[in-house]
Amino acid sequence: MCGFVSFVNDEAPQLKDNEIQTMMKRIVHRGPDDANHYVDEHVALGFRRLSFIDVKSGRQPIFNEDESKAIIFNGEIYNFKSLREKLVEAGHIFRTHADTEVILHGYEEWGADIAKKLRGMFAFIIWDRQTNTMFGARDHFGIKPLYYAQMNGTFFVGSEIKAFLDHPSFKMELNKAALKPYLTFQYPATRETFFKRVFKLPEGHYFHYQDGKFEMAQYWDVDFDPEEESFGEAVDKIEAAVDESVKAHSFADEGIKVGSFLSAGVDSSYVTAMMKPDNTFSIGFDSGYDETKQARELAAKLELKNTDKTLTNEEAFNAFPKIQYYLDEPDSNPSVVPLYFLTKLAKDNGYKAMLSGEGADELFAGYTDYGFNTKSKAIRWFADQLKKLPQKQRHSLSKALKKSPNFPGRLHLYHALAPANEDFIGQAYIFSPAEAADLLQEDYNCGPTIAEIMDPLYDKVATKDIDEVAKKQYMDVHQWMPGDILLKADKMSMANSLELRVPLLDRKVMDVARTTPSKYLFNYKGTKWAFRMAANRHLPEEWATRPKMGFPVPIREWLHQEKYYKEVRAMFAEDFVNEFFDQAKLLQLADDNFAGKIDGRRKLWTIYTFLVWYKLYFIDHYQPDESVIDQAQQVG
Repeated sequence: MCGFVSFVNDEAPQLKDNEIQTMMKRIVHRGPDDANHYVDEHVALGFRRLSFIDVKSGRQPIFNEDESKAIIFNGEIYNFKSLREKLVEAGHIFRTHADTEVILHGYEEWGADIAKKLRGMFAFIIWDRQTNTMFGARDHFGIKPLYYAQMNGTFFVGSEIKAFLDHPSFKMELNKAALKPYLTFQYPATRETFFKRVFKLPEGHYFHYQDGKFEMAQYWDVDFDPEEESFGEAVDKIEAAVDESVKAHSFADEGIKVGSFLSAGVDSSYVTAMMKPDNTFSIGFDSGYDETKQARELAAKLELKNTDKTLTNEEAFNAFPKIQYYLDEPDSNPSVVPLYFLTKLAKDNGYKAMLSGEGADELFAGYTDYGFNTKSKAIRWFADQLKKLPQKQRHSLSKALKKSPNFPGRLHLYHALAPANEDFIGQAYIFSPAEAADLLQEDYNCGPTIAEIMDPLYDKVATKDIDEVAKKQYMDVHQWMPGDILLKADKMSMANSLELRVPLLDRKVMDVARTTPSKYLFNYKGTKWAFRMAANRHLPEEWATRPKMGFPVPIREWLHQEKYYKEVRAMFAEDFVNEFFDQAKLLQLADDNFAGKIDGRRKLWTIYTFLVWYKLYFIDHYQPDESVIDQAQQVG
């Protein structure tokens, strides 16, 4: 687990040397164990390392036998040993035992197809010194980030946008078109980031760059294709896949500690039960939003050690600006706060890697937003029966339900049968486009519409005769999961120099999930039901069947406490805010929420998040003091 940054231009090597070292310092938190770089007349490659495998000789960049190609890589490859054996049989000579070198020789052997063969989380680039060509790829799900930009004759690529900022060719400019979609989605919803002309390489894609030309292609996509099987067979397959994946994700060189996060929910609890680590970690708030009691209880039942921490409102709120800096782009998901402190807790206790439960909800249909709009099991059961109708009939019936007078269960039946793109954008919907337009200044009332963002995804599965739940899963796998869930997981863990591994978000687990019938996952009994029943074989029943909660965060309480209300309001009143928003309406929103006239917490928090982020990057030009991390390191 590491971080890298690179750029391509025709500057003198000496200039490149100074520039790449400065850029690497911006991401020291991603790799405090080691640093190295390479420059020539065309390229600069910079690398920061957090060591797990082949600690002594796995230093990057790594070159092939004749040193015509070099690689820098961020992530972990879980099938690297089997790939290495094939490459050795094919005649490749290895200098290290690191998974990084397997990717490099794999590229020599299979070209761009190497990305399809890898099992794990990864972002990497390979520089060909003979052809002056760069090849790069991002993992199937987008677990690891990869950004790129072309400016003033320079091509940039790296693990974090902030690494680009100090290069003289980089022009820092706000992408006006990102703000309005963000207000609806709560996270950066467009491929072009909040930084103008800086883009995310999409999950499951690779790219080639040569002579100023950038080309990318998709190498993988999920294909939900349910198989005929019994419920018991589905549960057996899920259990076997999770068991194998947790084992594969638990490795490290001798002496390196790997633990797991533990909450009151089923996902992290299931991973913990299968892993049985030496230590588990939990976080809570002292204001009643606390899962640590349940986590301690489960750890005791599993005979595991649990280390927890209870956050005060003050320490959580005061850390928020630093959290937004590490995220690179604004993300108002409240769970970024406890996740930051949870990873810090594990790191402070000597752990370098943790297993977590991300991915289960997307792969196994765990969100109530997929169609749970009633507590009545009878209505849920009836909806399950209607789902058996052919797609054309389902959609026709949904149109009738949409127009019909209201009755108990109408909304649930409608959402169960309607096309997924009618009102589904993922797991957050903060401002409607009309509400956003009412607050935004004219220059910022722009950007792609919800349809322009979501329809290209839906169109890929629209004609498939699969459950609408599976179509919503597909949309979440490509929008919500990489845009929010995985963004915060990577950035919050790496902010604390901790590797976060996600065994439930794995190719082999996906092979099982994509063939599991939706009726076994999302039905009148509950969400991700077959997954829960697999977990139930290893957990007390109250954990396996507990409703999904997410990280509970006291945003409502903060915004009703005078101290934090005044702090948020003071931000809203600053002069720079008027560039983006109708300030009078913004202040009224804060006042009405504080007075209890409305519940505007998520709207207020989403705007506050953006303003905190913007002030950090574009006004204060903030940089954290990471000298403690880097004090013993020489940027080599």
